[in-house]
Amino acid sequence: MTHWRSLLLLFGVLATAPAYAQEDSGTDPFEAINRPIFEFNDRLDRYVLKPTAKGYQFVMPDVAEQGVTNVFANLRDANAAVNALLQGRPGGLARAGGRFLLNSTIGMLGLFDVATPMGVERYRTDFGHTLAIWGLPQGPYLVVPVLGSRTVRSGTGSVFDSFTSVEVNVDDAATRNTLLALDIVNTRARLLRSEDLISGDRYIFIRDAYLQRRRALVSDGEVDDSFSDFGEDDWDEDF
Repeated sequence: MTHWRSLLLLFGVLATAPAYAQEDSGTDPFEAINRPIFEFNDRLDRYVLKPTAKGYQFVMPDVAEQGVTNVFANLRDANAAVNALLQGRPGGLARAGGRFLLNSTIGMLGLFDVATPMGVERYRTDFGHTLAIWGLPQGPYLVVPVLGSRTVRSGTGSVFDSFTSVEVNVDDAATRNTLLALDIVNTRARLLRSEDLISGDRYIFIRDAYLQRRRALVSDGEVDDSFSDFGEDDWDEDF
């Protein structure tokens, strides 16, 4: 359940990529296996998650939906602080930790993003990025059942990030599962409008967009802010 968020984020945000990263197509030696898994994931989203997200968006006031989005973005700032520490980047640690502190206190447990207007920008990172800084090669592109697009490096990073996520470490099982389910549905709802931007072969589009975004992330620790309207604040990872 924890990793549904990763799948949904990838599906929607990667659909907004402006161009293919064709030079990365050689990193897909398992395409014959990846494509059937991609089709399974796509159908699961189409028939289960997408209808649920539409219902959520219909009944949820915009201000409440934004509040939920802010809360989970705040939790990911905590995870970013952990990775910044592991990367040996004090500037990233100060930004991510500062955002988490400000939004958790003045922002009422993250309901309001007070850090951005104060000039404390998000440090976008994950453990896949940390592994890249440590020198681990990217490895081939993979499509994982339910989890979606990965490389060997980013997939390894996702495992670590799942264990360091604040919501996953909530002791009460009912509360933890509610938080995870809410995060999944809220993220998917925010990505509904991005789907029409996918063109051509869906598999190739999403694969190349994913590899492009991973390359942008590990090159300098930042991703294009033009994706912010399509769930950039909620990427795992991954995105």
